[in-house]
Amino acid sequence: MNTRDDLGARALHILETVFGYPSFRGEQAAIVDAVARGGDALVLMPTGGGKSLCYQIPALLRDGVGVVISPLIALMQDQVDALAEVGVRAAFLNSTQNFDETLRVERALRAGELDLLYVAPERLMTPRCLDMLETVRIALFAIDEAHCVSQWGHDFRPEYIRLSVLHERFPQVPRIALTATADHQTRAEIAHRLQLEDAHMFVSSFDRPNIRYQIVEKANGRKQVLDFIESEHAGDAGIVYCLSRKKVEETAEFLNENGLTALPYHAGMEFATRSVNQSRFLREDGIVMVATIAFGMGIDKPDVRFVAHLDLPKSIEGYYQETGRAGRDGLPASAWMAYGLQDVVQQRRMIDESDADETFKRVQAAKLDAMLGLCETLHCRRVRLLDYFGQPSQPCGNCDTCLNPPRSFDATVAVQKLLSTIYRVDQRFGAMHVLDVLRGADSEKIKQWGHDKVSTFGIGADRSEAEWRAILRQSIALGLIAVDHESYGALKLTEAARPILKGQETVQLREYQKPVKARRTSKPKGYVETDLTPEEQAVFERLRWWRMETARKHNVPAYVVFQDATMREIAKVQPTTLDALRGVSGVGEKKLESYGAEIVALIAEG
Repeated sequence: MNTRDDLGARALHILETVFGYPSFRGEQAAIVDAVARGGDALVLMPTGGGKSLCYQIPALLRDGVGVVISPLIALMQDQVDALAEVGVRAAFLNSTQNFDETLRVERALRAGELDLLYVAPERLMTPRCLDMLETVRIALFAIDEAHCVSQWGHDFRPEYIRLSVLHERFPQVPRIALTATADHQTRAEIAHRLQLEDAHMFVSSFDRPNIRYQIVEKANGRKQVLDFIESEHAGDAGIVYCLSRKKVEETAEFLNENGLTALPYHAGMEFATRSVNQSRFLREDGIVMVATIAFGMGIDKPDVRFVAHLDLPKSIEGYYQETGRAGRDGLPASAWMAYGLQDVVQQRRMIDESDADETFKRVQAAKLDAMLGLCETLHCRRVRLLDYFGQPSQPCGNCDTCLNPPRSFDATVAVQKLLSTIYRVDQRFGAMHVLDVLRGADSEKIKQWGHDKVSTFGIGADRSEAEWRAILRQSIALGLIAVDHESYGALKLTEAARPILKGQETVQLREYQKPVKARRTSKPKGYVETDLTPEEQAVFERLRWWRMETARKHNVPAYVVFQDATMREIAKVQPTTLDALRGVSGVGEKKLESYGAEIVALIAEG
């Protein structure tokens, strides 16, 4: 039996020589130690925090093969390729393989020739696969994207519930469940359903300080996202999320017409087309993926510089998971969202019209309310976001509300006018009609219903329609007004409106700010490392071209060869010997052997 110091030294040796990193980050060392010693673990760690190492290194330390359960069939090949690049023997089993390929992997598994095996949950649960695993020595089970087990979560997968069978059939094999996103309720459900109540719990900070959060008033969403990309992220890789397949197609077409390289991705597309688009996004620079939430889980591309939302996510968990795909390399990245009245109405309607039971609807409504609170907050968005996950924090100085604090105002009188108008038109009309009455519009429909005679006609003429829409949106978000979808979107007062109308409570709202077109920056195409000198920047660009050609030859994504952060360090150090290159973070022994001579020669040429 190894002593604790000996095991820790071996783990650090693997980290340095195989993966090329000088030290563990955060709780990685403690997690590796716990699992390597045979303990179970439940790990919550933000995207880009290094979750994979938490099961890869224990699998290399223990006897047998590490079995990784992952729903990410389309990405397994890239994960296996990335491990091959550092000299780890890995393979996968999923539905994309033919019979001969499956047999080849199974033979390698039985012969003890694999360090890691990635398996889709559907494949794992077949009697053939479970029986086969009982014939080999298993180092550990890693359950990736563990939040998929939660029926309350944002990405429930029914097949995950059956994974408790691992504890029953392989009671001596340690299990590690990992996710980037889970509130207290979801954590409890993961532990219960996977029988991990006695597991070590590791909860890392949810903060991603390199991500700048920005939520803007939606006017013309497609034009706004184009302005955002052109002004702040020209030439960068990014993801634009839309709620519907139709909107994905239209937005991708619009961005292409305006000079960007944008690809659509949604579940209604042919599988082959989706796979090609995903592969291009992973392997090429500067691609913008326009997608529904069908895209993104497990995306390992480290240099995604922005994630934009053209529609409101259903929950903070979903928003956090999706925005977390930006800036995995720790370099500056943006999370941008356009948000408006229709988003609030649409999301509430989706909950009301769903076939779910009332308990589930209540949970979803509470999650939506938390998401709306994040959008409408007058204070630091990061504080609000982290508070949702139970993590206290201080104002970050790197979100829109910190950088350009919104003005609030006493909106009690304005809200009373709005609520009174809804009441005067008998709570039977939608937003446009109510606002027309409020502003005193000269409309045939208003005259037809006699609403030009109600006492509130024209009492809101001092504000623009956009201002009133902002007040209405915030009133709906606060639960003062409900939208009755069975009555064609009629606005109705809730019980919470009563004390406002009676003057017993006051209301503070965000002051409407007219959307301002983002100013174009002088940033050239492509991501420039701002802390590099001009000479170092030139080396970095040469390394990027070399990496692109090398990745093409090896048929792997560019980041699998080296991440930008590693190449930036190479550009700074400019090593002229293999020993000097060996000290660079991200350069392990296998990569030194594969690419060291070429890089040293490229530096010498410069």
